[in-house]
Amino acid sequence: MQIEVNNLTKKFGKKKALDGLSLSIEEGVYGLLGPNGAGKTTLMCCLLGVYNSNGGSIVVDGKADPKGALLSAHCGYLPQHFDMFHELTVAEALRYFATLKKIPRAKGAEEIGRCLRTVNLEEEAKKRVGALSGGMRRRLGIAQALLGDPPLLIFDEPTAGLDPEERMRFKNIIAAVRHRHTILISTHIVDDIDVICNRVMVIDRGKLCAQGTKGDICRYADGRVFTLPREQEASLNRPYYLENVFEEGGQEHIRILSQIPQPAVARPAAPTLEDGYFALVRGEDL
Repeated sequence: MQIEVNNLTKKFGKKKALDGLSLSIEEGVYGLLGPNGAGKTTLMCCLLGVYNSNGGSIVVDGKADPKGALLSAHCGYLPQHFDMFHELTVAEALRYFATLKKIPRAKGAEEIGRCLRTVNLEEEAKKRVGALSGGMRRRLGIAQALLGDPPLLIFDEPTAGLDPEERMRFKNIIAAVRHRHTILISTHIVDDIDVICNRVMVIDRGKLCAQGTKGDICRYADGRVFTLPREQEASLNRPYYLENVFEEGGQEHIRILSQIPQPAVARPAAPTLEDGYFALVRGEDL
């Protein structure tokens, strides 16, 4: 599946949530990175026809898809805030979604079983949705997205609020299905993208900042990353952006981004995906 987004614009009142955004998606696992309010969810809703755009176009496999009919018919979607009727069992909830997706009843049980195995919820099939933990409920959301084996999967902030074990489960699920699907994952958690995605798109304020491999995004921070002891911070030349604080050799250190020369006490460091991301979205602070 090939998706081309060209000069897409979406307004809410006078505010532009998407401002002439253009990007392309083919096969692979794509990470859509951006801070809260960057336009990630709005983009997904425009792709699926939940929102009508105010300008631009969406083209799927060479065909215009202004109302999201083509994508929504071939997509499994996990919204940012997924919930289900709490009185239903896990199996009943998936039967409900299978009916909505028009999966033949004869194939429904087999398909539900496959999805439950994929997300490791087989033993919870008879448990009521209301009794599930937050992580299990998110896995149920992934299972309903997988029903019917659609060619495109879209996950909106799938690991937000999850503990480390559930975040690892999600990564394992993606690893298990990535070869059969084009996957788009929206998040502001860079670590998740770094592990499971082979292509990255960074958006901010409704615009595309960059698109490419993880290495491409890292290169936006080339020559801009420095580490030094925290006690030496006063010697730095401004402006710079403080990324994080860490301990090394029993001493507190800081990691910064700056595009101006720094004193010798600030040691250059190889850029990571997180550095490249911050270089793109915090560029005006550097």
